[in-house]
Amino acid sequence: MANSKTLRIVYWVATLPFIAVMLFSAYMYFTLSPQALDGIRSLGYPVYLLKILGTAKLLGSLAILFGFFKTLKEWAYAGFVINLLGAAASHYFVHDPIMKVCAPLFVLIFVLISYMLWKKK
Repeated sequence: MANSKTLRIVYWVATLPFIAVMLFSAYMYFTLSPQALDGIRSLGYPVYLLKILGTAKLLGSLAILFGFFKTLKEWAYAGFVINLLGAAASHYFVHDPIMKVCAPLFVLIFVLISYMLWKKK
């Protein structure tokens, strides 16, 4: 069994990449970048959804990074799981290339590893 220090290090190695992805996408959503606009429109969603998702990703990232409230951190993890599964399904249903379907699932692996390690430490 790994010691507590090792678990903390591996936790952050898994957590920081997915948090970076979430914060970057939140930034892209808030600034209404051309890529974000094209992406949301190609999925058939309204543009205002970018502001909602950007806010959720920002707040969820902060909840996981700072973790002041255990329940809020649990909800943030749950929200990211729902978001990433929904993103993969959305890309699948509009017949996007398999890489666009798999990209959110790849990030989901980091979310799940982070969550499991958080529960262990």
